[in-house]
Amino acid sequence: MVLQFFADYLKHQFTAKTRHGTHSPFVYQLADEVIYDFSVKNDYKEIEAQRKKLLNDQHLITVTDLGAGSHLNKNRTKKVSQIAKNALKSPRLAQLIYRLAANHQSANIIELGTCLGITSAYLSKAQPEANVLTIEGCPQTAEVAYQNFQELDLKNVELQVGNFNDLLPKAIEERETLDFVYIDGNHTREATLNYFYWCLPKVTENTLLIFDDIYWSEGMKQAWEEIKNHPQVTITVDLFWIGLVYFRKGKAKENFKLKF
Repeated sequence: MVLQFFADYLKHQFTAKTRHGTHSPFVYQLADEVIYDFSVKNDYKEIEAQRKKLLNDQHLITVTDLGAGSHLNKNRTKKVSQIAKNALKSPRLAQLIYRLAANHQSANIIELGTCLGITSAYLSKAQPEANVLTIEGCPQTAEVAYQNFQELDLKNVELQVGNFNDLLPKAIEERETLDFVYIDGNHTREATLNYFYWCLPKVTENTLLIFDDIYWSEGMKQAWEEIKNHPQVTITVDLFWIGLVYFRKGKAKENFKLKF
């Protein structure tokens, strides 16, 4: 599986373009102003200091994994530092998600898969006026995340703990429309497609869905292909680590691969 992932990464690097290889003004602007904006933001420093604390946290917690599990560590009892090292999004990727959220006018943000709350913090800081709902399946991981939210003084984050299959449909039902949804949950084909199809009735031309780990496994690659080909989807951007899904009306259907 690891070898296939590496092969997929090399293939992506050979076939993906930069902003200059796109013929879509929308995607060019997205790449130029958001994806490739590597300038340091004021919010990064505080959140990364919190990540550093987690990387040094030797406390043991019992992990309840309701999803596809981890390629790196199958043990149920783990140090917080291990989870921080292996499961948190890298600063580079978490900060990209921050920029995507900051660029997207959102009244509501949903994150599926809180982990230790670092990406949730980036979403909160990116859109301080938005309501950020983050959903986590593991109670003890969620406890650590909640503590991080308290220490970072995040006022606009709601943390729900439980089965994604119960909590996500309820969250979608409670919202008139979906603005920004980041799916980093159960990494299986069936679950990922369920999340996508549950979201569809509430998407608008301003909705952004982000799917994490689209090359995680054959099942995830299949799910990504089905999402790309869905008739309601007009633009997708494959950044290898994540996939962006847009529903912009009046746009020709196009799928882009960009280096990141």
